[in-house]
Parts: sequence; structure tokens; C-alpha cells
Amino acid sequence: MDTPTTPFETAEASFDIVARQDKTEADVTALRNDVDEVKTRVDKIGRAAVRPVIGSTADAAPEVKGFVDGYLRRGSTHEIKSISGAVASDGGYAVPRQIDAMIARELAEISPIRSIAQVVQTGSAGYRKLIATGGTASGWVSETAGRPGTDTPNFAEIAPPTGELYANPAASQSMLDDAGFDLESWLASEIAMEFARAEGAAFVGGSGVDQPEGFLSAPVSTNGDASRNFGALQYVGSGDADGFDANPDARLIDLVHTMKAGHRQGASFVMNSSTLAEVRKLKTADGAFLWQPGLVEGQPDRLLGYPVVEAEDMPDIAAGTYPIAFGNFRHGYLIAERSATQVLRDPFTNKPFVHFYATKRVGGQVLDSNAIKLLKIEA
Repeated sequence: MDTPTTPFETAEASFDIVARQDKTEADVTALRNDVDEVKTRVDKIGRAAVRPVIGSTADAAPEVKGFVDGYLRRGSTHEIKSISGAVASDGGYAVPRQIDAMIARELAEISPIRSIAQVVQTGSAGYRKLIATGGTASGWVSETAGRPGTDTPNFAEIAPPTGELYANPAASQSMLDDAGFDLESWLASEIAMEFARAEGAAFVGGSGVDQPEGFLSAPVSTNGDASRNFGALQYVGSGDADGFDANPDARLIDLVHTMKAGHRQGASFVMNSSTLAEVRKLKTADGAFLWQPGLVEGQPDRLLGYPVVEAEDMPDIAAGTYPIAFGNFRHGYLIAERSATQVLRDPFTNKPFVHFYATKRVGGQVLDSNAIKLLKIEA
């Protein structure tokens, strides 16, 4: 038989139920607060992900941050005192090495001749190099025999003509005031594009007067390496006054094999896109194309087994021109440049735009004339 519940026990049970309900409601409220806090944090992360990326100067070295945020954005010079290359009398301030490296990387990617030539950094405007033109004098003797005198080697001095390469990109002041505008990357890209356009033309056909001497400006001859004057490039005729003759493959093979085997390792063809379009149509006598597309992604297309570099400053196919060059440009052409790029901020010439006048000393000349051969359009 069940014992009847007293009024006191009933009240105590009711109080316990109410306490449990209050605790549950408090736990639910705390859980909701935690969920709301997590949601707030996720929303902040989402907004940060879509926000424009602030320029790389946020985590950059102090001199880079001072140069970009101080001088480039606001024109302040006291923030770049730590840059040792700052010389106002030279017309600007030397950019930090990090930015100069960005410009150099983009130049190597978009400047066709620079990407295959030999590039040296100099600390002054001039650069000179001695080249042995007759080889090194040597001989054979026994272990105990006397060492006879050898012929005196002949040397030639290479002094690449130099000029001041300049670019003048512009930005509005509102762009510079925008913290989301990546000024560092924009400036490096603009300078590299202008430098690549100007130096590309100079490395191919530059006159050598206040600019590099292009390899097409070098003297030319039909003589072989043994009898040709130092500095003159050998050329092969195309066999037709207006283009290629009936055997274009034979002419191109002759062009390749006028070069010594040592230079052919690492050699490449250089031509513009118009010439390349014609070359891709050439066939051998049995109907096979001379052009060989790259079979693996990332590998260059090839002509007679050698890669082709497109340089738009090469001439088109026409009578008397040299539309195709074949050579090991790492051995054959020298680019000498002063390592520091200088920038002068100009907010006055074209208001409301701010111009950044960038300059760099660059020179170039044929280094080894045996390492570059030309194809001339002639009968």
C-alpha cells in the first residue's frame, strides 16, 4: 500500500522541478551566446577573406615599407634615409633590393633576348671584358723535357655600349591613397613592361649610340669561323630574293651546322611571330613539317630539334633582311646592367597624376661572334 504524499514533500518536488527548468534555461542561454560568438567570428573571417588585399609592405622590411608608404605614396624622403643608394643628384632614389628583384624577375620573363643572353651586374656605368680570339697557346712535352715558349695569345676587349633606360608610369593620387592598392607590385610590373619593350628592340637592332648595340647591328660575312674577322657574324642565304627557295629545310640545316658543336648545345632560333607563321608551314621534300610542337606541357615548340624564341623586334621576311637568328646567346650576347633601378616621384608635370620616372643603365653587345648565326633573305 502506497504511503500518501505530504504537502511538504509535494512543495519540495515542485521546487526541484523549477530549479531544473531554471538551470536548463541558463544552459540554453549560455549555449546560444557561445553560438552567437562563434557566428560573429566566422562572419569577420568571411569579410576579411573578400576584403582587398593590402600591399605586401605590411610584412615587408622597414626600408621597403618606408620607401613605398613614405616616398612613393606621399613623397616623403625622410623615411628612406636607411636606403644606402639614395642619391638625389642622380635624379632619383635607388629602390630597395626587394623591389629591384621583382623588376628583374618580370624582365627575365617578358624580355625575350634577356631570357637567353648572358647578363652581368655592374657597380658602375662601364663594363669591360677581355676575350681570347685565337685560343689559348699550349703544347705537349714529356715529363723531363724542357718547356718551350708558346705563342702570345690574342685578346680583344668587349665594352658594351650603354644607355639610360627609362620608364614613366603614372597613377592618380586617389589610387596611391587607397590602402588596398598594391603599389609595390603595380610599379614593378609597369617598369618591367616598359623596360622590356625598349630593351627588346635595342638588344636586336640597337645602334650602340646611347643604347646597347644589337646583334643585328654587328658586321656580317659569309666567311667561316676560321677566316672571319672577330666581331662579325656569319650568315647563310635563303636561296630566294623574297623568301625561302624550294628546299627551305636544307637552308635551315646549313644555318644550324655552320655553328660549332660546342655552341649548339643550348642554342635556339630567334624570330618574330610573322616569320614563325611562315616557318610553321615549311615542309621537307617528303611532306613532313619542319615544325615540331612540344609534346609535354611546359616544353617549348622546336624547329629542327631546337627551341624557338619569339622576339617581335626581329625583322619580317623581306629582301635583304635577317629574319632568323640561330645561336647560343648565353655565349654570344652580353648584357651589362647597373644593378640599381632609380625612381623619381613627379607629382607636378601632369596633375592630378603622379609619375614615377624610373631609370637604369643597361648595355649590350655581341660577346662571341662564333655563337650567333643569321639567315639572310637573298638569292
